[in-house]
Amino acid sequence: MHTRRTPRRARTAAGLLAAALLIAGCSSGGTETTASSSAQEAAALAPLPGPTPAALAPYYGQKPAWRDCGAPGFQCATLKAPRDYAAPSAGDVRLAVARKKATGPGKRLGSLLVNPGGPGGSAIAYLQGYAGIGYPAGVRARYDMVAVDPRGVARSEPVECLDGREMDAYTRTDVTPDDTKETNTLVTAYRRFAEGCGADAPELLRHVSTVEAARDLDIVRAALGDKKLNYVGASYGTFLGATYAGLFPQRAGRLVLDGAMDPSLPARRLNLEQTEGFDTAFTAFAKDCVRQGDCPLGGRGTAPGQVGKNLKAFFERLDARPIPTGDADGRRLTESLATMGVIAAMYDEGAWEQLREALTAAMKDKDGAGLLVLSDSYYERDAKGEYSNLMFANAAVNCLDLPPAFDSPDEVRRALPDFEKASPVFGEGLAWASLNCAYWPVRATGEAQRIEARGAAPIVVVGTTRDPATPYRWAEALAGQLDSARLLTYEGDGHTAYGRGSACIDSAINTYLLEGTPPTDGKRCS
Repeated sequence: MHTRRTPRRARTAAGLLAAALLIAGCSSGGTETTASSSAQEAAALAPLPGPTPAALAPYYGQKPAWRDCGAPGFQCATLKAPRDYAAPSAGDVRLAVARKKATGPGKRLGSLLVNPGGPGGSAIAYLQGYAGIGYPAGVRARYDMVAVDPRGVARSEPVECLDGREMDAYTRTDVTPDDTKETNTLVTAYRRFAEGCGADAPELLRHVSTVEAARDLDIVRAALGDKKLNYVGASYGTFLGATYAGLFPQRAGRLVLDGAMDPSLPARRLNLEQTEGFDTAFTAFAKDCVRQGDCPLGGRGTAPGQVGKNLKAFFERLDARPIPTGDADGRRLTESLATMGVIAAMYDEGAWEQLREALTAAMKDKDGAGLLVLSDSYYERDAKGEYSNLMFANAAVNCLDLPPAFDSPDEVRRALPDFEKASPVFGEGLAWASLNCAYWPVRATGEAQRIEARGAAPIVVVGTTRDPATPYRWAEALAGQLDSARLLTYEGDGHTAYGRGSACIDSAINTYLLEGTPPTDGKRCS
């Protein structure tokens, strides 16, 4: 599963670094399972005992040694957490923490932790690049804005798997294999990726689950001196925040879960529903594209279904004959890179114009540079050919949280009709992308489960009706599981809602964060 987020303000290619894509296999389960039956059958996450175990007391008693870092006004510190909560004396994990202190005026409300999603997204980079300066002034005035990179991510003992050249090859791998040879090539790529991760961090790889990251948040909360955790999580960050609430319901303060995930779904269903979400987003893009009059995928009046067929045909041409990009490293635009470029632009309707221009250049002029830029932004590849650890941490967390969606290529082939029905354009590729955890070197420790968090203070769950990566039904499902949830709906496009242009959404969330008054359950904004 891969969830990322970007504010609507950041509409350049570089701004697409925070999006969301749940394409990694997460758990087993047939595609015929319905969301409602999955939620009913899944066990509920049990809260941890209230008192802090004596063995964890040294961790809870830490005091961060803050130092200036990054841009002016930001401070950083390092805290420790047990690598294995079942054996606290077996070793530590170092957690990187950053903050920007409340600016005033007004009574300080404590700390507000933020997480942009992933798994694998750097919360510290998000804080320093956006949240610490872009969140509403009233929120920044009264909260210390705080971020912690989860274990295995960015500055917190990052998992590494492949070098830049190896990742270039990996991202070009054909994920719509046409025959046995291409299938074997894809499986080999997944194996090499997994082996690289296993060789880099064999012990840590067993302890980067979302449950462990949520327990780390409680250590950070204590170190900050807060009685309760106040938190805004987007995309995968909603899963992390909901898990915290499930484990520590009495310590959950003001929690906003934006672009919510449904923790009760088995992965095959999770990935299938997200595939439907991307199809919904693509349909909206297709209608807008032909309405603009300069759409390379069809003239005015072309039906969205035909637009999709035209795009699929373009992908198939690239599969047979990649086109130049002008890239300094000689990379050509393959089907896989082009597909990822299109998917990246689905997260924010502000990127649709950029996508139209990139598709026009690629389809009419055989210039793949624009789509390559979009794809690189998604993978967090820089101009030097180096990648962040986003994709490595993403797989490490996903493959530990839940068993694989598929165990073999034959299982993928049997599921292809369901995925292609969900999205004729993206279904085949997203189905094959769900195979990666089948070759992971560490067995999963988690399972799909409901999160109820009984006894928690009101939790605001936010869903966007045409969200491509976290379909709206997931927000409805999570709100139905959480005992104290208030569902807030944004009727619109794009991934997540807070800070993305809706005054109605922003006002409701700001009022909750500053005054503690949640929106009325079922409130809708447009």
